[in-house]
Amino acid sequence: MKLSRTIAISRKEILHILRDPRSLTMALALPAVMLLLFGYALTLDVDRIPVLIQDNSNSPDSRLLISYFEGSQYFQVVGGFDDSRVMENWIDRGDSMGALVVPANFSKELRSGRRAQVQFLLDGSDSNTASIALGYAQSIFRMFEKDLLSSGAGSDPVQPELRVWYNPELESRNYIVPGLLAVILMIIAALLTSLTLAREWEMGTMEQLLSTPVRPAELVLGKMSAYFGLGIVDTLVAVVVGVLVFSIPLRGSLLLLALSSLLFLFGALCWGILISAVARTQLMAYQMGMITSFLPAFLLSGFIFAIESMPFPVQMATYLVPARYYISVLKSVFLKGVGLEVVGIELFFLTGFALAVFLVTIHRVKAKIA
Repeated sequence: MKLSRTIAISRKEILHILRDPRSLTMALALPAVMLLLFGYALTLDVDRIPVLIQDNSNSPDSRLLISYFEGSQYFQVVGGFDDSRVMENWIDRGDSMGALVVPANFSKELRSGRRAQVQFLLDGSDSNTASIALGYAQSIFRMFEKDLLSSGAGSDPVQPELRVWYNPELESRNYIVPGLLAVILMIIAALLTSLTLAREWEMGTMEQLLSTPVRPAELVLGKMSAYFGLGIVDTLVAVVVGVLVFSIPLRGSLLLLALSSLLFLFGALCWGILISAVARTQLMAYQMGMITSFLPAFLLSGFIFAIESMPFPVQMATYLVPARYYISVLKSVFLKGVGLEVVGIELFFLTGFALAVFLVTIHRVKAKIA
């Protein structure tokens, strides 16, 4: 493998981009336009919200309250905890959306006629789900109070304390805009690169490339490098627009954001070239790119629909969607400010996806050349 040949292919692709101003304009303008349109217009709507339980009272009254959450179709009790740090780790990893904390004196306060306090915590990084969950929780507390009143308890026997972490104002754009970054990168990367080799076949220039000593890895990297630069610019545009225009908080590490973005972008670009190697026409490549990149990133990544609310077979399918892991990293970096210890698994899967698709793409291009 020679760097000079890779650079030559890259230079050829850069010249093609510069000579096609419409594609260049679309690649640079689309991220800002989509962020402005969807960031203001998009709204979201969930059940089986995972929650943790801490029952410090362990009384019939506390168990009755917990039974309302366990019996609700809107919540799914995924476990209990004794240490608040365990609860924080569950929420930071996205394994739980919230937690119900019942104090030790809960039953005593109820039976003495005083208002018993109980705490309900929610992860606000998904603002739409959090706002819906707040409404569900308030409804459960009202039903529990009604049950207590019928048994002779005083008026307003329970004083729930509802707290939202990471996004206390429940601004939907704080969740939507980072998620749009993943969808935009997937569209730009997969759709643009899916046309590269297909265009060479349609224009009859692939035979010229095949007559040169260019190897498959050099061809893939050369084709990809020009669009990799565009993807980096798109990422910077999206982050700047999100932070400056929409005032999205960026609490985490810029290095972690950059690393995850580069991994996701590399994998998405390789996926586009793989599609281009499979499809011999630009129309087929475009259609395959839409079906395998945009739609999964938009519908199966957890960006629009909560994965927990999907049917089990669909939930399993989401593990094959790289945007799922990238969106998880984006939410963690932007809103939660957590580090590699929380999103390390997501980065591992993004790395595995990028390497696997790169190797398969090289193999497929080699088969095409042969």
